Amino acid sequence: MDLTQLIQKAQEAKEKAYVPYSGFHVGAALLCKDGTIFTGCNIENSAYGPTNCAERTAIFKAVSEGYREFKAIAIISDSKELTSPCGVCRQVMAEFCEPDFEVIMLSCDGRYGSATLEELLPYAFSLKEEKLATAPELS
Repeated sequence: MDLTQLIQKAQEAKEKAYVPYSGFHVGAALLCKDGTIFTGCNIENSAYGPTNCAERTAIFKAVSEGYREFKAIAIISDSKELTSPCGVCRQVMAEFCEPDFEVIMLSCDGRYGSATLEELLPYAFSLKEEKLATAPELS
């Protein structure tokens, strides 16, 4: 994976964000296992509920084009803090990505860190049997 290219694509997507309410631009670049990259930006709505995050935009674009195998996602925003996916995005990732899916979180000043999906959402709700956690025995 060319991390530089993935970061550049996320930055380009961030510039396309539609954020008239928050003014908070977010861009994401999703890397498929075959090397294809899908981008997404956050798209706000005055009703708030229909607002869509950059990560989900990228994932939904990929899924709508028939892609189902993903390797990593890079996420960047206007923040000087690392841009972490929200809970809803983490759950969408759990639907379509493996536990070792890499989430690359970037700051606007060039810093980055990464975590696996499993680290970000250790007990993801999933119908995939191998992802279901077993509750410990109560004494």
